[in-house]
Amino acid sequence: MSDPIHPDTSLGTPVPNWTVPPRPDGAILKGRYAELAPLSAEAHAALLFRAYQGQDHVWDYMPYGPFSSASQYHRWVRDHAGQPDPFFYAIRNLESGAWEGVASFLRVAPDMGSIEVGHINYSPALQRTRAATETMYLMMKWAFEAGYRRYEWKCNALNAGSRRAAQRLGFSYEGVFRQAAVVKGRNRDTAWFAAIDSEWPALKEAFEAWLSPANFDSNGQQLERLGDLTGLVRTASDPTL
Repeated sequence: MSDPIHPDTSLGTPVPNWTVPPRPDGAILKGRYAELAPLSAEAHAALLFRAYQGQDHVWDYMPYGPFSSASQYHRWVRDHAGQPDPFFYAIRNLESGAWEGVASFLRVAPDMGSIEVGHINYSPALQRTRAATETMYLMMKWAFEAGYRRYEWKCNALNAGSRRAAQRLGFSYEGVFRQAAVVKGRNRDTAWFAAIDSEWPALKEAFEAWLSPANFDSNGQQLERLGDLTGLVRTASDPTL
């Protein structure tokens, strides 16, 4: 029999007082540079299509797209918005005032304390902006403060940009699942990354230091790199980078 003061961990570390977290509830997530609202065909589809138009490369690693017309994209948004999983957000860049991308929570498993961020599609206008980074901070913040223990990021193993982004944002590399899927008629190996709740306080501090106006000069150039701050938290780095 295990000693309650020194419990036997051979079957896993006990998780005392575990409470199942809620599913994403559609609350608007707003920061200094970005605002996330539940995706809506009526409110966002036309504006997002305009942001993506002529930029077909943004769909290269997505399981859908590109879309040939505004009406085709409107139908896709109408069919996917408001679903519980994936739960899609539209992203407004508060510095430009425009709706410039989408992201979602998916593979939501409250009983396991696990949730994933994905379907991230930033238009070129949103890429490499403070709003783009703050979007990921706001979603991670919601997940951990809601009580999730594990926050996942998965991407096509060939998508070097996504792998770099995961590492910059503080996700630790966990490996590659070979032949995980067939997407658009092609093999997909999937690279796995994750952050866990014990890492969140330090990641939160890193994000808030990077997002602080004091971290940018008069030209908007960063003084400290986020990857340098989160690198102190990551437990494993992507060997391909």
